[in-house]
Amino acid sequence: MTSATAPQDDLPPRLTRLTFHGPLSEARATAMVRRLAGPRPGSVLDIGCGWGELMLRLLAAVPQARGVGVDVSAADLERGRRAAGERGLAGRVEFAEESAVGTGRGPADVVLCLGASQALGDDLVPALRELRRLVADGGRVLLGEGFWQRTPTEAELAGMWPGASAADHHGLGALVDLAVAAGFRPEWIETASAQEWEEFESAYQADTEVWLAANPAHPLATETRSRLDAHRAAWLTYRGVLGLAYLTLVPTAA
Repeated sequence: MTSATAPQDDLPPRLTRLTFHGPLSEARATAMVRRLAGPRPGSVLDIGCGWGELMLRLLAAVPQARGVGVDVSAADLERGRRAAGERGLAGRVEFAEESAVGTGRGPADVVLCLGASQALGDDLVPALRELRRLVADGGRVLLGEGFWQRTPTEAELAGMWPGASAADHHGLGALVDLAVAAGFRPEWIETASAQEWEEFESAYQADTEVWLAANPAHPLATETRSRLDAHRAAWLTYRGVLGLAYLTLVPTAA
């Protein structure tokens, strides 16, 4: 049996232990929602939303707000739609399967872009300019963006993602400076903790690891094992080197 003919109910599970698609704790998420909900936004735009967990929590906290999540993953968007229906939010949110490049969905009072600036383009500087275009005056952007906690060695880069380069990310100070140059002031600067990273990376693969242990002869076992091993080796290499900054950004008045 090939992977193309494997029964749909016999496939490795996908991201079932993740609440957020990133290193984000419940405590930090609660504080973010409280901060973003304070000005009572009327509109929320989630770029590269996945299943839009933080957007849904913000909509629940601000009953008059409406949201749009944009992503190209049909499976993640369907998960978001199910969650919205279960929470009584389906009438106030749209999950759109489309590219965010050049999107006309803004401006919004809150723009979320959590680990997804690449959805706006291949370079961070124009992505930041796009976020400034997409946020309404007086609104907020919550940007989740990678940064180097220290300069990686060549050996470390070789163990990360294919083609990894020291130019792939900036240091935290340089990242904040780029946001300021793009037309923002940083209201809040915080970074994911080691515990948040470890919980995210472990949960990212945990169910599939358990499935693989129970199904070592499955037709999908070889490719699944290869994928899991490669991802684990990469994150144990960038552990403590790659950070994730959460920047709450206020657009500078024109």
